[in-house]
Amino acid sequence: MTFIVFYLGLGVVAGLLGGMLGVGGGIVVVPALIWIFKREGVQPDVLTHLAIGTSLAGIIFTSLSAIQAQQKRGAIDWTVVRMLVPATLIGGLVSGYLAGFIPAGTLKMIFSVFLIVVSLQLLAKWQPAAHWTLPGPKGLWGVGLGIGSLSAMMGIGGGTISVPFLHACNVEMKRAIAISTTLGFPIALFGAAGFVLSGWHHPGLPAWSLGYIDLPALLAVGVTSIIVAPLGVRLAHHLPVARLKRAFGILLLVVALQMLFGG
Repeated sequence: MTFIVFYLGLGVVAGLLGGMLGVGGGIVVVPALIWIFKREGVQPDVLTHLAIGTSLAGIIFTSLSAIQAQQKRGAIDWTVVRMLVPATLIGGLVSGYLAGFIPAGTLKMIFSVFLIVVSLQLLAKWQPAAHWTLPGPKGLWGVGLGIGSLSAMMGIGGGTISVPFLHACNVEMKRAIAISTTLGFPIALFGAAGFVLSGWHHPGLPAWSLGYIDLPALLAVGVTSIIVAPLGVRLAHHLPVARLKRAFGILLLVVALQMLFGG
């Protein structure tokens, strides 16, 4: 019961940060779940896989809510989405499955380095210059495979990767965010499926797990974050978002360094 409280609190934090700062929930959820699962006594060799798989499964539901909101605003460029989706879902499924066989320590190190990159991006307010054009169908297939593969392995919806790319290709920022939000659904769905398959019947998993997805954590974090996210969006209009992003960047950097060197 104590850990359910932690999961609900994590859902509140993830929903607020996602709504206020537009950061992917996985960036917050994965390190927090690693911390909680460790204290639950989850075996070290499945700890990181379980956190990433559960994070991806949660993004399935939160992305559907976000897609609905973006569609109401007419912000989604479905032409670009249709060209990117097949490759992202293939990349997500394959990467999610193969990630299940990467040693836990290696997977944790990869995620930590990724977290450091994201934190430095936030602190430096880095944004690529918009001087490219969108590639053709073959080029977008390659990009989609890359986005889907890396996002599924990290347990994120892909916004930290796809939004900078689309912006660099002269896609207006609101459209880029809407496209990225829409891509988050197939990435999460097929990436989570990969983690389910690779973790199927693993002897070290806790009860109430579906492959590398912890169902109690998924339910508590997912439902709470969906409910709270709209409040985060409203707060974004009243709080100093630039300062919040800097503070969040510092927090991510500390968390990443602790994961990398703190064991």
